[in-house]
Amino acid sequence: MAVPAYENLAADLRDRIVAGELRPGDRLPVEPELSTRYGVSRSTVREALRLLASQNLISTVRGVSGGSFVVAPRPEQISDYLRTGFGLLAADTQITVDQLLEIRDLLEVPATGLAAVRRSEADLDELRGTLFDVPGERYEQNKRFHAVLLRASGNPLLEVVARPIFQVLDERFLRERAPGTFWNDVDRDHREILALVEAGDEAGAREAAHAHLGHLRGTYLAIEK
Repeated sequence: MAVPAYENLAADLRDRIVAGELRPGDRLPVEPELSTRYGVSRSTVREALRLLASQNLISTVRGVSGGSFVVAPRPEQISDYLRTGFGLLAADTQITVDQLLEIRDLLEVPATGLAAVRRSEADLDELRGTLFDVPGERYEQNKRFHAVLLRASGNPLLEVVARPIFQVLDERFLRERAPGTFWNDVDRDHREILALVEAGDEAGAREAAHAHLGHLRGTYLAIEK
Protein backbone atom coordinates (compact mmCIF):
# COMPACT_ATOMS: atom_id res chain seq x y z
CA MET A 1 0.00 0.00 0.00
CA ALA A 2 1.40 3.40 -0.98
CA VAL A 3 2.28 5.76 1.85
CA PRO A 4 0.12 8.92 1.77
CA ALA A 5 1.93 12.03 0.54
CA TYR A 6 1.36 13.87 3.83
CA GLU A 7 3.10 11.08 5.76
CA ASN A 8 6.11 11.29 3.46
CA LEU A 9 6.28 15.04 3.95
CA ALA A 10 5.89 14.70 7.72
CA ALA A 11 8.62 12.04 7.77
CA ASP A 12 11.04 14.30 5.89
CA LEU A 13 10.41 17.23 8.22
CA ARG A 14 10.66 14.92 11.24
CA ASP A 15 14.03 13.65 10.03
CA ARG A 16 15.28 17.22 9.68
CA ILE A 17 14.13 18.03 13.20
CA VAL A 18 15.74 14.92 14.70
CA ALA A 19 18.96 15.58 12.76
CA GLY A 20 19.12 19.10 14.18
CA GLU A 21 18.69 20.87 10.85
CA LEU A 22 15.55 22.39 12.31
CA ARG A 23 16.02 23.31 15.96
CA PRO A 24 13.55 24.24 18.74
CA GLY A 25 12.21 27.71 18.05
CA ASP A 26 12.85 27.56 14.30
CA ARG A 27 9.95 28.54 12.13
CA LEU A 28 9.01 26.15 9.33
CA PRO A 29 8.50 27.51 5.81
CA VAL A 30 4.96 28.69 5.19
CA GLU A 31 2.42 26.41 3.51
CA PRO A 32 2.81 27.76 -0.06
CA GLU A 33 6.59 27.38 0.13
CA LEU A 34 6.38 23.80 1.45
CA SER A 35 3.77 23.00 -1.19
CA THR A 36 6.06 24.23 -3.99
CA ARG A 37 9.23 22.71 -2.56
CA TYR A 38 7.74 19.23 -2.15
CA GLY A 39 5.37 19.31 -5.12
CA VAL A 40 2.26 18.61 -3.05
CA SER A 41 -1.02 20.39 -2.44
CA ARG A 42 -1.50 22.80 0.43
CA SER A 43 -4.03 20.40 1.99
CA THR A 44 -1.27 17.76 2.04
CA VAL A 45 1.02 20.25 3.80
CA ARG A 46 -1.66 20.98 6.38
CA GLU A 47 -2.16 17.26 7.08
CA ALA A 48 1.59 16.80 7.50
CA LEU A 49 1.78 19.71 9.92
CA ARG A 50 -1.17 18.37 11.91
CA LEU A 51 0.60 15.02 12.18
CA LEU A 52 3.80 16.64 13.44
CA ALA A 53 1.81 18.71 15.93
CA SER A 54 0.09 15.56 17.25
CA GLN A 55 3.58 14.13 17.87
CA ASN A 56 4.52 17.27 19.85
CA LEU A 57 7.25 18.17 17.36
CA ILE A 58 5.80 21.50 16.27
CA SER A 59 3.27 24.02 17.46
CA THR A 60 1.24 26.37 15.31
CA VAL A 61 0.65 30.00 16.24
CA ARG A 62 -1.99 32.04 14.43
CA GLY A 63 -1.69 35.69 13.48
CA VAL A 64 0.64 37.96 11.53
CA SER A 65 3.74 36.78 13.39
CA GLY A 66 2.49 33.21 13.64
CA GLY A 67 3.40 30.04 11.84
CA SER A 68 4.57 26.54 12.67
CA PHE A 69 7.52 26.35 15.06
CA VAL A 70 9.72 23.46 16.16
CA VAL A 71 9.25 22.77 19.87
CA ALA A 72 11.54 21.16 22.42
CA PRO A 73 9.82 17.95 23.58
CA ARG A 74 9.38 17.47 27.31
CA PRO A 75 10.70 14.22 28.83
CA GLU A 76 7.24 13.22 30.04
CA GLN A 77 5.88 13.54 26.51
CA ILE A 78 8.51 11.15 25.19
CA SER A 79 7.84 8.76 28.07
CA ASP A 80 4.09 8.79 27.38
CA TYR A 81 4.72 8.15 23.68
CA LEU A 82 6.93 5.17 24.54
CA ARG A 83 4.35 3.82 26.98
CA THR A 84 1.72 3.85 24.25
CA GLY A 85 4.04 2.06 21.82
CA PHE A 86 5.17 -0.56 24.35
CA GLY A 87 1.57 -1.13 25.41
CA LEU A 88 0.42 -1.72 21.84
CA LEU A 89 3.30 -4.10 21.18
CA ALA A 90 2.56 -6.05 24.36
CA ALA A 91 -1.15 -6.23 23.56
CA ASP A 92 -0.33 -7.55 20.08
CA THR A 93 2.14 -10.07 21.63
CA GLN A 94 5.00 -8.72 19.52
CA ILE A 95 6.96 -8.39 22.74
CA THR A 96 6.55 -10.68 25.73
CA VAL A 97 6.32 -10.00 29.45
CA ASP A 98 9.66 -11.73 29.88
CA GLN A 99 11.27 -9.38 27.35
CA LEU A 100 9.82 -6.33 29.11
CA LEU A 101 11.13 -7.64 32.43
CA GLU A 102 14.57 -8.20 30.94
CA ILE A 103 14.77 -4.61 29.70
CA ARG A 104 13.47 -3.35 33.03
CA ASP A 105 16.26 -5.22 34.83
CA LEU A 106 18.89 -3.79 32.48
CA LEU A 107 17.68 -0.25 33.16
CA GLU A 108 16.41 -0.15 36.74
CA VAL A 109 19.21 -2.08 38.44
CA PRO A 110 21.93 0.38 37.34
CA ALA A 111 19.56 3.29 38.04
CA THR A 112 19.12 2.10 41.63
CA GLY A 113 22.89 1.94 42.07
CA LEU A 114 23.21 5.49 40.77
CA ALA A 115 20.42 6.61 43.11
CA ALA A 116 22.43 5.31 46.07
CA VAL A 117 25.29 7.59 45.04
CA ARG A 118 23.37 10.63 43.82
CA ARG A 119 20.15 10.77 45.87
CA SER A 120 19.27 13.91 47.80
CA GLU A 121 17.54 14.19 51.14
CA ALA A 122 14.43 15.28 49.29
CA ASP A 123 14.57 12.07 47.22
CA LEU A 124 14.82 10.01 50.42
CA ASP A 125 11.85 11.85 51.93
CA GLU A 126 9.80 11.13 48.80
CA LEU A 127 10.77 7.45 48.86
CA ARG A 128 9.78 7.17 52.53
CA GLY A 129 6.43 8.72 51.64
CA THR A 130 5.67 5.84 49.28
CA LEU A 131 6.05 3.08 51.88
CA PHE A 132 2.88 1.20 52.70
CA ASP A 133 2.68 2.36 56.34
CA VAL A 134 1.85 5.78 54.88
CA PRO A 135 -1.89 6.07 54.01
CA GLY A 136 -2.53 5.63 50.30
CA GLU A 137 -3.44 3.24 47.51
CA ARG A 138 -0.75 0.60 47.21
CA TYR A 139 -0.70 0.46 43.44
CA GLU A 140 -0.07 4.21 43.22
CA GLN A 141 2.52 4.12 46.01
CA ASN A 142 4.38 1.33 44.25
CA LYS A 143 4.39 3.31 41.00
CA ARG A 144 5.65 6.44 42.75
CA PHE A 145 8.44 4.55 44.56
CA HIS A 146 9.93 3.42 41.26
CA ALA A 147 9.42 6.81 39.61
CA VAL A 148 11.26 8.60 42.44
CA LEU A 149 14.03 5.99 42.42
CA LEU A 150 14.57 6.52 38.69
CA ARG A 151 14.60 10.29 39.11
CA ALA A 152 17.09 10.00 41.97
CA SER A 153 19.55 8.33 39.57
CA GLY A 154 20.24 11.81 38.24
CA ASN A 155 19.95 10.68 34.63
CA PRO A 156 16.67 11.87 33.07
CA LEU A 157 17.06 9.49 30.12
CA LEU A 158 16.82 6.50 32.46
CA GLU A 159 13.50 7.78 33.75
CA VAL A 160 12.21 8.52 30.24
CA VAL A 161 12.96 5.00 28.97
CA ALA A 162 12.42 2.84 32.07
CA ARG A 163 9.22 4.41 33.44
CA PRO A 164 6.97 3.48 30.49
CA ILE A 165 8.13 -0.16 30.61
CA PHE A 166 7.29 -0.27 34.32
CA GLN A 167 3.89 1.31 33.66
CA VAL A 168 2.97 -1.10 30.87
CA LEU A 169 3.78 -4.10 33.05
CA ASP A 170 1.91 -2.80 36.08
CA GLU A 171 -1.12 -1.39 34.28
CA ARG A 172 -1.52 -4.50 32.15
CA PHE A 173 -0.94 -7.15 34.78
CA LEU A 174 -0.97 -5.88 38.35
CA ARG A 175 -3.58 -3.20 38.88
CA GLU A 176 -6.33 -5.58 40.02
CA ARG A 177 -4.77 -9.01 39.55
CA ALA A 178 -1.94 -9.23 42.05
CA PRO A 179 -2.22 -12.09 44.60
CA GLY A 180 -3.00 -11.27 48.24
CA THR A 181 0.56 -11.60 49.57
CA PHE A 182 2.09 -9.67 46.71
CA TRP A 183 2.03 -6.21 48.24
CA ASN A 184 3.59 -7.41 51.50
CA ASP A 185 6.52 -8.76 49.50
CA VAL A 186 6.79 -5.52 47.54
CA ASP A 187 6.80 -3.50 50.77
CA ARG A 188 9.59 -5.65 52.18
CA ASP A 189 11.70 -5.22 49.04
CA HIS A 190 11.10 -1.48 48.88
CA ARG A 191 12.22 -1.02 52.48
CA GLU A 192 15.42 -2.94 51.81
CA ILE A 193 16.17 -0.93 48.66
CA LEU A 194 15.47 2.34 50.49
CA ALA A 195 17.80 1.41 53.36
CA LEU A 196 20.64 0.65 50.96
CA VAL A 197 20.05 3.81 48.91
CA GLU A 198 19.97 5.84 52.12
CA ALA A 199 23.25 4.22 53.22
CA GLY A 200 24.88 5.06 49.89
CA ASP A 201 25.58 1.37 49.22
CA GLU A 202 25.72 1.29 45.42
CA ALA A 203 26.50 -2.43 45.05
CA GLY A 204 23.96 -3.43 47.69
CA ALA A 205 21.25 -1.26 46.13
CA ARG A 206 21.86 -2.81 42.72
CA GLU A 207 21.69 -6.31 44.20
CA ALA A 208 18.46 -5.55 46.07
CA ALA A 209 16.86 -4.05 42.96
CA HIS A 210 17.81 -7.12 40.92
CA ALA A 211 16.36 -9.41 43.60
CA HIS A 212 13.17 -7.33 43.72
CA LEU A 213 12.67 -7.61 39.97
CA GLY A 214 13.31 -11.35 40.24
CA HIS A 215 10.52 -11.62 42.81
CA LEU A 216 8.21 -9.68 40.50
CA ARG A 217 9.03 -11.92 37.54
CA GLY A 218 7.29 -14.93 39.06
CA THR A 219 4.14 -12.91 39.74
CA TYR A 220 4.00 -11.34 36.30
CA LEU A 221 4.51 -14.63 34.52
CA ALA A 222 1.94 -16.43 36.68
CA ILE A 223 -0.68 -13.75 35.97
CA GLU A 224 0.07 -13.89 32.24
CA LYS A 225 -0.81 -17.60 32.04
